[in-house]
Amino acid sequence: MSDELGGTSATPFSGVGTAVWYEAGVDLPEPPDPDDVDPAAERERVAATREEAREQLRTERDRTAERVGAAEAAIFEAHEGFLDDPRIADWIDDAIDDGLPAPHAVDRAYADAAAELEAAGGRTAERADDLRDLRDRLVGILLDAAAARLDDLPGGTVLLAERLSPSDTAGLDPEVVAGLATVTGGATSHAAIVARSLGIPAVVGVGEALRAVEAGATVGVDGGAGTVFVDPDDATRERLAGGDAVAVIDRAVATADGRPVEVVANVGGPGDVDRAVERGSDGVGLFRSEFLFQGRERPPDEDEQYAAYREAAAAFPDGRVVVRTLDVGGDKPLPYLDAPEERDPFLGVRGVRRSLGPDADLFETQLRALCRAAADGDGDGDRDADSDGDRDSDVGDLAVMIPMVATVEELDAALARLDSVADDLADEGVAHAVPETGVMIETPSAAFVAGALAERVSFLSVGTNDLTQYVMAASRENAGVADLNHPTHPGVVRAVARTAEAGHDAGARVAMCGEAAGDPRLAPLLVGLGIDEFSAAPPSVPRVKAAIEDVDAAAAERLAERALAAETRAEVEAVLDGDG
Repeated sequence: MSDELGGTSATPFSGVGTAVWYEAGVDLPEPPDPDDVDPAAERERVAATREEAREQLRTERDRTAERVGAAEAAIFEAHEGFLDDPRIADWIDDAIDDGLPAPHAVDRAYADAAAELEAAGGRTAERADDLRDLRDRLVGILLDAAAARLDDLPGGTVLLAERLSPSDTAGLDPEVVAGLATVTGGATSHAAIVARSLGIPAVVGVGEALRAVEAGATVGVDGGAGTVFVDPDDATRERLAGGDAVAVIDRAVATADGRPVEVVANVGGPGDVDRAVERGSDGVGLFRSEFLFQGRERPPDEDEQYAAYREAAAAFPDGRVVVRTLDVGGDKPLPYLDAPEERDPFLGVRGVRRSLGPDADLFETQLRALCRAAADGDGDGDRDADSDGDRDSDVGDLAVMIPMVATVEELDAALARLDSVADDLADEGVAHAVPETGVMIETPSAAFVAGALAERVSFLSVGTNDLTQYVMAASRENAGVADLNHPTHPGVVRAVARTAEAGHDAGARVAMCGEAAGDPRLAPLLVGLGIDEFSAAPPSVPRVKAAIEDVDAAAAERLAERALAAETRAEVEAVLDGDG
């Protein structure tokens, strides 16, 4: 009989393979007698090691940017920042003064810093893995010790580990690794983010029970449900392996009974645009413009943004690229912006609240760039065509999506800024067009007033990650409430249904751009609830397309009705499994 171990879903994919345990880190020898330690020489060793590590990090950054994406590569820039952290440097000096040699001093200083982050909890705690990753790199260089390798794994491996560093995960080959599961970690850890980008099935934070799984065992990873199966039965094995076997890349899709459904991509970096095209995306449903603003000392100017938005639209001449305006605050600070510390930043000044407040100038610059880039599209989706320039039919449409909206007043103010920017461009004689506009539904308030919002825009897009977090009052990165943070809880299902109904009643298209949209298992439910467009990570696009083609829309509506009548998550899951 198989064992089922619960954890946190890190990716929506599933797979089956053979367990291989991975032990990260480098063993330290016993330290020498303090009297034998030369502090000056040890400090020189640390300085030289920092420079070698810096070179390694830049090499890994460039390789990851090419292979995985720019947003994921920025992880290594963060590591470089930790390399130069003056407080940690002081702790290393103190440890050397205590008589420890360089490897042990580095180990102690970074271990203390990681423990401090971990004690802070939440997403701050997940950055502790980055410090441990850097510690392992530095100690490995100091001891000239080769780290364990992950580039020669046998095919069909399910990788099990206490934890995986971003470096470890970025080096995995998705053609070889059928899945991964870790004892610790959360859905927003850098390792989980990289696994999602690579399309590797992953469950994190399984806990101590995972340690009982022996190397060589057959293990199934159901990333969507956040479950690890040890020695799964034939039916489970077939379900987990078969779920990834079908993919559609070469065509737009419709349900089995003919309802067209667009499947587009979430983009977090320039590399993602290429991957979205390669994976058959119909367009971009969420262009995270933050990556244009990260990893630099000042924000991109209007011309730079214009070029980036136009280039993305040119990749989809027959589609649409939806650009989310700058969504910073919360866990996404920018070093050159004035962002005072808030007591609860996820409920604070983020998204449109910053765009209408402290970042108003930045918001208007972004809107100017978007209006200029929109003038190059074919104009089919314009809210109020106002172009002064010639259209280029080789460039697709651009749309603007406003994040973190909670009130109608916020949307009205954002749309007024857009109109004002368009008027300025007209006065200046600059070619432009007012893009199609939409609202990201991430707050319970937005779901409750979705009808009023939809009357003002062309589309709504449900961001299930934040919507689930706020509906359930359960943080995604808190393992203690991980079971509450799932899109199949009845409260979340009803919020999505309410949004879809209100949006359609107002004549708006209703999309979904949260991670739930990339889970093929949820496709029948979401079609039945009325979702018109699915926007997922590029690796998920072909499987979501295949899932859509298997859905009968009329049957999906009946399934959705049963799910909406459910009172518990278990009952919703039973409906999805055909048992409810």
